[in-house]
Amino acid sequence: MRAIVARALGGPEHLTLETERACPTADPGQVVVTVAAAALNFPDILTLQGTYQHKQMPPYVPGMEGAGTVLAVGPGVDPSWVGRRVMFSARGTFAEQVAVSADDLAEVPAGWLLQQAAGFPVIAKTAYHALVHRARLQSGETLLVHGAAGGTGHMAVKLGHALGARVIATGSNLDRLAHLKAMGADVVLDSRATDLVERIKREAQKGVDVTFDPVGGALFEASLKASAFGGRIAVVGFTSGDPKAVRTNYALIKGLSILGVRAGEAARHDPRIAADYARALPRLAEEHDLAPHIGAVFDLADAKAAFICLASRAVVGKVVVTIT
Repeated sequence: MRAIVARALGGPEHLTLETERACPTADPGQVVVTVAAAALNFPDILTLQGTYQHKQMPPYVPGMEGAGTVLAVGPGVDPSWVGRRVMFSARGTFAEQVAVSADDLAEVPAGWLLQQAAGFPVIAKTAYHALVHRARLQSGETLLVHGAAGGTGHMAVKLGHALGARVIATGSNLDRLAHLKAMGADVVLDSRATDLVERIKREAQKGVDVTFDPVGGALFEASLKASAFGGRIAVVGFTSGDPKAVRTNYALIKGLSILGVRAGEAARHDPRIAADYARALPRLAEEHDLAPHIGAVFDLADAKAAFICLASRAVVGKVVVTIT
């Protein structure tokens, strides 16, 4: 089968297309999926650079999520999965076939393209874990989403809207953010504004209840200042490349909660969280149109270009690679 292989750590120049890689088999509890599309996430870039918390040593097949059709099932798996359209999170999805734990499968919602389904599992679990499990966002609260034009931020905007929050979205390119009001953002702000904190406070009135922050850096400082008393800040990542030390005076005075978000790790530590993903996310996807926005699509042979595209941050939503 064909697959993209990272031959060394560094940049996309180390990615090569193999055309005769061995096909996987399904172990107990697994299925083999014929992958139609796989989506790219920022941790894929960090993994290739060797800076992500979960290390993968070359050679390895990149990719964390995908969608396709179940080809075969292993021992202990319901054979009715064969032939069904599924979306999943798994390692090594930039390949024509991948072995996936049956526990990580979900059926593709009716009406969704497989490209959309490929971009759903990782960002949906991250946004859901941040807003529901960690921050416990309530209907009527104010949600601030940084990096809202990216895939994860985009999903946080849509999920926050679905949960009944008033959503303030920030980003560094207003042309990319303009469509977010149609996706559920009540307010869109330029994150580069020198008076960003004042603008957020005007829009939030009593302050921000929950902040979803995959960016870090100066925006984390802004989040501390703009939070309401008892506010919760969900730390999702540091795409700015600048993780900040917590200003504990703000945390003390405002009674803030600074919440680390590790959606996958949390599920590994607590099976109840994984079960909630499996139960709640397909339902929310059906009821609230949570299909991710696909900003760019590349063929498998052009995987290098897909990595460069995501790293440039020029795309709204998800970058997807089509495979079969």
